[in-house]
Amino acid sequence: MKRVSSKETWKDLGRVGQLGSTRDEKYSEWNFKYKKGNWRLVWKIGDKIIDFLGACALYEESYYRFLKKNQKILETLLNEASDIYDDMPSNIHSGMDYTIQETGRNHIQDIAIRNAVKRLGRRFVGKELLQIRDHKAPHPLSIILSPGQVPFYDPELILKPELTGWWKQGSVESFYQSNRFLQVKLSRGRT
Repeated sequence: MKRVSSKETWKDLGRVGQLGSTRDEKYSEWNFKYKKGNWRLVWKIGDKIIDFLGACALYEESYYRFLKKNQKILETLLNEASDIYDDMPSNIHSGMDYTIQETGRNHIQDIAIRNAVKRLGRRFVGKELLQIRDHKAPHPLSIILSPGQVPFYDPELILKPELTGWWKQGSVESFYQSNRFLQVKLSRGRT
């Protein structure tokens, strides 16, 4: 898990909740209000603060454990899917890199699943490009593997009260939304 290290002082402005398709609009708003480079999104895990890639690693760990435990789901996924995506087929071009976010919202579950499959020493052998997105695609795995359905590997790490939305409490998405905070820079520290 990657911790955020900083010589600057940051102040919490609170949890931001779901951004979804408003992500770029919110980023522009925060750039205008706080100036670019003077705000950040972090995830709190107990007394630790992690960045986006650290949050993605925990997201991925949840998928890894879920697929390892649910072999029938894993086999169905691998035998039916040639690859997976979230909101656009172009998501496949992210491969295993969480920093490649080519659409107007973050897509993490597709990358997390690809990485989990690789960690399990497996690969997709199917013929269908499957969308993994809660209630948005016709394939049953779309919902089964939705981040709003897959349990977070350690629900005790999810901040309480959990934020509510389209996701189930205790899910990967609940962790992602509930533990995310907006922070603004107060001052530069000494080096």
